[in-house]
Amino acid sequence: MKVILKENMDNLGHIGDIVKVAPGYARNYLIPKGFAMEATIRNAKALEHAKQHLEYKKNKVLEQAKHLAARIEGVSLLLSHQAGEEGKLFGAVTNMELAENLKAQGVEIDRKKIVLDEPIKQVGEFTAIVKIHPEVNATLKVTVTKA
Repeated sequence: MKVILKENMDNLGHIGDIVKVAPGYARNYLIPKGFAMEATIRNAKALEHAKQHLEYKKNKVLEQAKHLAARIEGVSLLLSHQAGEEGKLFGAVTNMELAENLKAQGVEIDRKKIVLDEPIKQVGEFTAIVKIHPEVNATLKVTVTKA
């Protein structure tokens, strides 16, 4: 089944793209949630008319993502954890903990958008990538100290 996307979807595409998806996925998720509409001839013609609006919305979302990325890059997280003699942590720092600390500093981000190569298990300085938008990534500085 072909649908026209109304929102940016990580796995499918950008606003205004016509993509082929499974019928059940379209009927049960994309269309009811307002993420897409069925790609009929009538909707395709309406899409041509609405492309200007979608382009404006796309640019607005991108601008907001760039603004959020600038805010995230300006933040440096300082976390203190219990650690052993050689600086090895008891436990690990995960993306969930990073999301909670960002929220405490006024930047609300979904934990699934914070990408760590592996959980932080040592004392030191680290960086995490925050995937805000398909075209915008931010680098988050994280410093872990011994408590």
